[in-house]
Amino acid sequence: MSSWLVTGGAGYIGAHVVRAFTRVGITPVVYDDLSSGFAGFVPDEVAFVHGDILDVETLTSTLSEHDCAGVVHVAGFKYAGVSVSRPLHTYNQNVTGTAKVLNAMHRAGVNKLVFSSSAAVYGTPTTELVTEDSPTRPESPYGESKLIGEWLIADVAKAWPQFAGVNLRYFNVVGSGTDEVYDASPHNLFPIVIEALLEGRTPRVNGTDYPTPDGSCVRDYVHVADLAVSHVAAAQALEEGRALRPAYNLGSGDGLSVLEIMDAMRRVTGTDFTPEVGPRRPGDPARIVADGSAAAADLDWAMRHSVDDMVASAWSARRAHG
Repeated sequence: MSSWLVTGGAGYIGAHVVRAFTRVGITPVVYDDLSSGFAGFVPDEVAFVHGDILDVETLTSTLSEHDCAGVVHVAGFKYAGVSVSRPLHTYNQNVTGTAKVLNAMHRAGVNKLVFSSSAAVYGTPTTELVTEDSPTRPESPYGESKLIGEWLIADVAKAWPQFAGVNLRYFNVVGSGTDEVYDASPHNLFPIVIEALLEGRTPRVNGTDYPTPDGSCVRDYVHVADLAVSHVAAAQALEEGRALRPAYNLGSGDGLSVLEIMDAMRRVTGTDFTPEVGPRRPGDPARIVADGSAAAADLDWAMRHSVDDMVASAWSARRAHG
């Protein structure tokens, strides 16, 4: 039975990838510094190494000791807005960190990588639907750092013929596949709205005068459990030696507006509210939606959850943690 290292495996997305590996009979090994993850998100039966991705020695020994076939690299600093004021930290974690992971993989002879990239590499799209061939024009240090990570992976593949990697790009990850894990980010829409409702505050919408059907921004919201399935499918494809594209969008193809999310929050939680309307946030595009058809063909990608499923699972998981 093969094992795969999941960097950031104690985080919201990584912990779901860990569970998805377990379900298909692949042994996950978690590597996390707990800067934003939680040890309690790691199942008791899963090996957990408390380590920094900048520590090549510990990374290398972990890969060797657990006889890892590959790495799913989820660890990183993922807050695009904050990255503008913390560019050096963002580059250190996401660019230097990815280089260190690749270095450790080379030293340990581990030659398969699934990279958690971001649709932030596209910046503000000029088309209705973002495809893998859309131009990459990141507009934040975060988006830039993810694109550089993809470049690093491509360069390593050229220099190391046995190496194979794939980049998964996605936008807004929501919901929960288990009450054991929830999104604790202070920057993401779902937890912001849920915390407001739990504290008796009124959620806020930033702008309702965009050129969209209801005036609020339209975004790609994808369920974290669906996302995890495709990370594992990518790992399995690499193990089987199947040819993959360099990058795949894990996108909904149609998107949801912020007001549609608010409607679902009201409907599912049973909490009646009318969201406050604030001004637009600088730099917020009216619509960003990605085409996931390539990933649907190659990586078992599908939108298996409705917006109500997304909200209900997020609400349940958050309330399970007090």
